[in-house]
Order: sequence, then structure tokens, then C-alpha cells
Amino acid sequence: QLQLVESGGGLVQPGGSLTLSCVASGFTSGYYHIAWFRQAPGKEREGVSCTDHSGSRSNYDDSVKGRFTASRDNAKNTVYLQMNNLKPEDTGVYYCAADETGCYYGMAYWGNGTLVTVSS
Repeated sequence: QLQLVESGGGLVQPGGSLTLSCVASGFTSGYYHIAWFRQAPGKEREGVSCTDHSGSRSNYDDSVKGRFTASRDNAKNTVYLQMNNLKPEDTGVYYCAADETGCYYGMAYWGNGTLVTVSS
């Protein structure tokens, strides 16, 4: 079974930057679509980004376009979410997810999340 572990969350002031990491283990191929989701308390989980299995193309939610960059390093078994110009509305628990088929809310593998708090 593929296992995902996120790290890098914390407290950051508005306008600051933060990079999240997600380390994968137990995989049998390198052809997983990788997604980042986030969820604030009392709100529904929302998709942030989706990177295809090659790592060459990514799609982003309109709320983060131009500010967030998703990437993957298969040699290190790690995916990243570089977050710049953070806003208070970016606050939430961030999850990475993987699936061989694509990005959607029912993806096969999920991490346990890491909390990002954007506040002054």
C-alpha cells in the first residue's frame, strides 16, 4: 500500500511563504497523479492542485493560481507545494493524495494532513 506523510505546516504571516512536503513509500510505480487538498474547520474540503503522473503538468484552483506551485521529485519519493504570498483564507489542514487514475475527491491514497495557519 502506498503511504503518504506530509510535513512543513506551521504559522506564517500574510504575504509570507511556506513549502509543504509529502513523502511517499510503498509504491509500486511512479505513475501516480498527485493532488493537494485543504480543509478549514467547519468548511468542506477543496482541491488545491493536481499534477499528472509525469510531473510535467499541473492544474490549480483559481484561488491559488500564480501563488502556489506543485512539483514532484520521483528520485526522492517526494512531492511539494510551494506557497507564496499567503493569505488568511489559505489557512487550513493541507493533505496530499495520490491515485493512478487522476485527481478527484475519492483518490485512493491520502496523507494525514499538516496544518497551515496564516495570521498576523
